Amino acid sequence: MDGINFEIVTIEKPEPVNFILGQSHFIKTVEDIHESLMDAVPGIKFGLAFCEASGERLIRWSGTDKKMIDLAKKNLKKIAAGHSFILFLGEGFYPINVLKTVQSVHEVTNIFCATANPAQVILAETSRGRAIVGVVDGGSSLGVEGNEDIKKRKKFLRDIGYKL
Repeated sequence: MDGINFEIVTIEKPEPVNFILGQSHFIKTVEDIHESLMDAVPGIKFGLAFCEASGERLIRWSGTDKKMIDLAKKNLKKIAAGHSFILFLGEGFYPINVLKTVQSVHEVTNIFCATANPAQVILAETSRGRAIVGVVDGGSSLGVEGNEDIKKRKKFLRDIGYKL
């Protein structure tokens, strides 16, 4: 039986930048996610990297913004888990606007997180390779919202235009 080792990788990114971390199953993921984003949000700025799990086992990449592409390649190289992908969105672009688009790409099998929060990826490694076990997204809850918190939440969502 194989042994298993666990590792935690911290996602490195500027604070306001959002990213989506997921899993897919085929080399054409890079082109299909790229095309779906271009169709969904004209002028979108992003960087995408995908870990190929067989054959040459390269980190495949694409995007429209060099800084986001470099972030994607740098972070996915540290993660190096088969068939994982990471998508960094340029400032002013958010997962809420593209998440369903990414999920609808035929090769996408799982989304681990979509966030701007500080995040850590929990990895398991065996003799066969590495796998994403889970993601720590932000911090732990500090309590339960009260009536004033509910008012603040509702006001915030209306102030930024997500609710009427």
